[in-house]
Amino acid sequence: MNNPKSLVLIFTRNPELGKCKTRLAKTIGDKAALEVYLFLLRHTQKITQNLRVEKRVYYSEDVWVDDIWKDGNYTKKLQQGNDLGQRMQNAFQTGFDDRFEKIIVIGSDMYELSEADLNKAFDALDDSDYVIGPAHDGGYYLLGMKKMNTKLFKNKAWGTESVLQATLIDLKNDQITLLEERNDVDLYEDIKDIEVFKPFLKHMQE
Repeated sequence: MNNPKSLVLIFTRNPELGKCKTRLAKTIGDKAALEVYLFLLRHTQKITQNLRVEKRVYYSEDVWVDDIWKDGNYTKKLQQGNDLGQRMQNAFQTGFDDRFEKIIVIGSDMYELSEADLNKAFDALDDSDYVIGPAHDGGYYLLGMKKMNTKLFKNKAWGTESVLQATLIDLKNDQITLLEERNDVDLYEDIKDIEVFKPFLKHMQE
């Protein structure tokens, strides 16, 4: 799929010690949590780098110049807004203002997400107005749409298990494609039994 009218928004935290994956850090420590997050960032970069769509990385604190998001392949921007809803709304609005016809947003903590999932999400927007990837914790890991809908970003308790349900209620009269449920990484329980994360947890067995 090569569609210059499609856009993926990648929301990321600046990977700094003590400032990312704070709930995970309570169990495994700040240093290991940062290492896990850097690993997840590399995974997100790997599954998006070959997507034949426009790619914009939205940083939480500062735009970093020399990092894994290479200039030329990714456009770098700063998140704007007081909460996650406002920040996503502003990013989507900018995309639609720039004449993109399909826009999806993802986070950067989804080890289970693949390039094929992202292509599937864009394809779903051929027939649906919205596409949503439900997360195990009651939120969503992906949201996509073809036209701006500001109500999706308002009156949500971001970071809680009610977000997906509240979003689906907003869209009860619309055509939605739901992707497979996936697990994002927020807590120790999310990674403790997954082989690829074992090297980051060795210190806990010592």
